[in-house]
Amino acid sequence: MTVKPIVLDILPTDLDHARLPKHIAVIMDGNGRWAKRRGLPRIMGHQRGVDTLKDLLRCCRDWGIPALTAYAFSTENWGRPLEEVEFLMTLFERVLRRELREMMEENVRIRFVGNLEALPPSLQDEISRSMQDTQTNTGIQFTVATNYGGRQEIIQCCQAIATQVKQGLINIEDIDESVFEGYLYTTGIPHPDLLIRTSGEMRLSNFLLWQLAYAEIYVTQTLWPDFNREEFHQALLAYQQRERRFGKI
Repeated sequence: MTVKPIVLDILPTDLDHARLPKHIAVIMDGNGRWAKRRGLPRIMGHQRGVDTLKDLLRCCRDWGIPALTAYAFSTENWGRPLEEVEFLMTLFERVLRRELREMMEENVRIRFVGNLEALPPSLQDEISRSMQDTQTNTGIQFTVATNYGGRQEIIQCCQAIATQVKQGLINIEDIDESVFEGYLYTTGIPHPDLLIRTSGEMRLSNFLLWQLAYAEIYVTQTLWPDFNREEFHQALLAYQQRERRFGKI
């Protein structure tokens, strides 16, 4: 099943380019429900969701948004039915293998974050190859959170810093936000300005708990496979109507 994207190659005139978010994060929720409503297997929702993500990535490129991070698979998702988990691992691998040439042509730089060592070896190989082949690309930064958990990430940071302190490489009094962020999976990637979550759920689901501290949050009832460029347009309009104070007056 393929998606027929809404063709909007240029930024809509009611959006201010100077006030666009520099980095958008998305929680792609609702694939299973989308399939169930149509009497289809859940895996069909995941397949359709890949097409939605591809179109959103191109839309960010077209409209001048330099970074997109997608929550593809959480540490808690291992608790889903084995058949679904195995399908997702295969789907990730197949999509990477199929799309790498296109990402190169479109100048996409892809990066995976999370506990990647727990993934199937063949998927790890495809991830390594895609990151290595695109590392010098200068277009949109596309980050995929896979086997990712925000709590796990913070604990890992604390453990790494504690080890450095124990070895005398870091002084306790020198630990600040900048030092801490150097041990995050996402080190070197600016924090998201906007989080979009589909399907109407009002929670972070253990996603980028440190990085989203001051992100604007936009929730839509639309299920992820139906999230198109017009939906994205509405999310950006809502973002530009907000006043970001970062805790200040």
